[in-house]
Amino acid sequence: MTDHSIISQALAAKGANPQSVYDALRALTQATIGAKLFTVMTYDPETGEASRVFSNMPDAYPVSGTKPLNPTHWTQIVIEEHRSFVANDYEGVRAVFNDHELIRSLGCESVINIPMITAGEVRGTINCLDVAGHYTAERVAAAESLKLAGVACLLFQKQFQTKEASNG
Repeated sequence: MTDHSIISQALAAKGANPQSVYDALRALTQATIGAKLFTVMTYDPETGEASRVFSNMPDAYPVSGTKPLNPTHWTQIVIEEHRSFVANDYEGVRAVFNDHELIRSLGCESVINIPMITAGEVRGTINCLDVAGHYTAERVAAAESLKLAGVACLLFQKQFQTKEASNG
């Protein structure tokens, strides 16, 4: 099992901010399951919109505004059933993601999207992409341990933004 203290330390650090906290989540994810491309998306169940809030490849996948989720079998698995979505080959990635060519150009042909859930609702996803076949059964099982750390990061971001808004 991977040491989750990196998240505790990032959250507790004086001057902590969403970037530093998500950097810690990326490091934890890298140590736990690995990912060439790592992003975090928030999801608003009220509006059905998602927003990328962190990316380790901002040139290819910048932090951006909101976008509506496109209903697919991905939505059924992640949003409705609260399960991680896994595709371990290019065909599986292509079947779900419109930007599959960009994903492949980055050397990624497998994906795991890990839902972060509070109060019975998906609030976001940890998105990890790597070479074909990367997300083995062992890595998928290990990915479950990232959910709590991800939720802590989302809640920190919300608290940070609320504090910034009241100070601004």
